[in-house]
Amino acid sequence: MTHTYQIDGMHCNSCISKVKNELLKIGAITGAQIQLQSPQATITMEKHISTAELQQAVAKAGSFSLKEMTEGNHHEMPKSDERSWLAIYKPLLIVFAFITGLATIIALQLGQFNWMPWMNYFMGGFFITFSFFKLLDINGFADSYTAYDLLAKKVYGYAFVYPFIELGLGIAYITRWQPFFTNIVTFIVMVVSSVGVIQSVLNKRKIRCACVGAVFNLPMSTITIIEDLLMAGMALFSLLML
Repeated sequence: MTHTYQIDGMHCNSCISKVKNELLKIGAITGAQIQLQSPQATITMEKHISTAELQQAVAKAGSFSLKEMTEGNHHEMPKSDERSWLAIYKPLLIVFAFITGLATIIALQLGQFNWMPWMNYFMGGFFITFSFFKLLDINGFADSYTAYDLLAKKVYGYAFVYPFIELGLGIAYITRWQPFFTNIVTFIVMVVSSVGVIQSVLNKRKIRCACVGAVFNLPMSTITIIEDLLMAGMALFSLLML
């Protein structure tokens, strides 16, 4: 994973060298690009490293301070991506195809296809699968999620709780546990989540979508809006059918 941070206090190439040397002493860091113009460090790491730990390393190099960038930060996507739409979203499309296919197979085993059981299996598979991707690198997911989610921005810990909420909802849909409560929670969670996504897309912010955690580098787009609103719509429809 790659993150970009602002560094204050650098004045020359010697400063760059000192900062870089201290950062590379951290075992999980595999690369560090430091620049003087708009002073910042782009750091490549094997696992999530807290800003506090990075600041400690930078402080050893001299009177420098490192902090997360508020604009154009490490959640930003590259300015240009020459890949086709299909190539960019291929991982997400494959995941949806697997979930759809599995939900259909299970629903058909009931003897007569019915949309309501199919929706429950689809939503259960969706939440369990996407929580799995987020939990593979929960710190990386939290970093990306707090870049746009309204609640996670205010309560950072919510980003760490969110994958477990999805996991719980997935299990609830598969087991048909408390359908009314499950659909209410789903509707609220997905609507709140979609607000931040819609704002980011309307503002044309080129940031990474956290829907599949930090596993795939997918850009935020209308696909993410559709994903959130689809789950909210299914939950609302299920409520109306109860």
